[in-house]
Amino acid sequence: MDNRAMMALGGGLNRAFDRLVDIQGKHGPIDRELYNQYDVKQGLRDTKTGRGVLTGLTEIAEVIGSMDHDGKRVPCEGLLQYRGYDVALLLKNAHSERYNLEKATYLLLFGELPDEEDFAGFLNILASLRELSGSFVRDVIMKAPSENIMNALQKSVLTLYSYDEAPDDISLPNVLRQSLQLIAKVPMIAVYSYHAYMHYVKNADLIIRQPRKDHSTAENILRMVRPDGQFTELEALVLDVALVLHADHGGGNNSTFTDHVVTSSGTDTYSAISASIASLKGPRHGGANLRVQMMFDDLMENCDWHTDAGVEDYLKKILAREAFDRSGLIYGMGHAVYTLSDPREVILKDMAEKLAAETGMEEEFALYDRVERLSKDMIMNSHPGRKPVSANVDMYSGLVYKMLGIPKELYTPIFAIARISGWSAHRIEELANRGKIIRPAYMYVGERREMPEEYKRGDA
Repeated sequence: MDNRAMMALGGGLNRAFDRLVDIQGKHGPIDRELYNQYDVKQGLRDTKTGRGVLTGLTEIAEVIGSMDHDGKRVPCEGLLQYRGYDVALLLKNAHSERYNLEKATYLLLFGELPDEEDFAGFLNILASLRELSGSFVRDVIMKAPSENIMNALQKSVLTLYSYDEAPDDISLPNVLRQSLQLIAKVPMIAVYSYHAYMHYVKNADLIIRQPRKDHSTAENILRMVRPDGQFTELEALVLDVALVLHADHGGGNNSTFTDHVVTSSGTDTYSAISASIASLKGPRHGGANLRVQMMFDDLMENCDWHTDAGVEDYLKKILAREAFDRSGLIYGMGHAVYTLSDPREVILKDMAEKLAAETGMEEEFALYDRVERLSKDMIMNSHPGRKPVSANVDMYSGLVYKMLGIPKELYTPIFAIARISGWSAHRIEELANRGKIIRPAYMYVGERREMPEEYKRGDA
């Protein structure tokens, strides 16, 4: 029974619940000084450097934001590598390729770039796996649609377990089969879940298109999301590149680490990927792109966003916790690892500028550029001594999706569609290495108390 249902009963239950809230409130947060006393790395991060605590090894991807120079760690231009290849170089000729995400997925899964024959076979396999059965669409996706499509994704992925003849088989060939199915089907599940929500909750027309086998993932998404199913070459290219940039980000990001943790328990593929989706949903992780878009919507309503002075005044209010969500955060700025630049943002910003010219949204692009330019120094000045701050990929991803006509409900699911390639690669790596179950330690710092007499007597 959820809280709203319980509250609806009123009377004694309502008072009883308020009493439980009061009891719970007596146990406040743990004294922050204890973390220093016991040298606990909050968030698995080194408190002095801010870098992640080393918890594992991977051959899949590397995220670089600083480098060693004369025995010191110094900031550098950001670098993202998939299987040792610079992602920027992988995308250098993206304009002449329709299947950039699929090629990146092949690289992440198999550790090498495909030759023409192997890649053709890979594309055929994905194309054959995309379509969802009518019963699954009707009985799973269309029933009880969710406003948050990430929840719908999680529900659907878990339910696919029941449609699998060998769901608990964690042999590598079977997990690869399951991974390829999820990589192919999750884009369809996300788009169909959105249409189901809009139809049954918002009374919109129901448009369900089957994916085309001769289309890439990016092309199928645009075809199935848009009412007319039409898109330009540039639009498909921009979405394709955005998906590549989100496909993986090393083993330490929250959702991929979740994948490693859950996989290490020996559980099934659907449970592991569902857990990763749950992690990615959070506003501190995959949901950040939506927070950026919401912040810009608020900015455009509450200041003269065509001038530096107007935007700077608004950003000052954000940093003073007087505007937007009063968190003091300028969303889209800063990253846990990157310092001088986020290579994903550099690439996506360039694509966003091209798309803005095609869609007539140059003024909005100029606003995002203005916020990026102004906020760097403002953040550094408000936090003296901190590492350099640059825009992250979330700064422009929401704008790109907006220009592509993708609804906000699908911003974070688009992230999941891309990242499932990386999750699959990391799950296979975890299983192949046969590591121990991941079990970090927590130190107990609560009180040690005597049992009340009535409990000792057994008459409590």
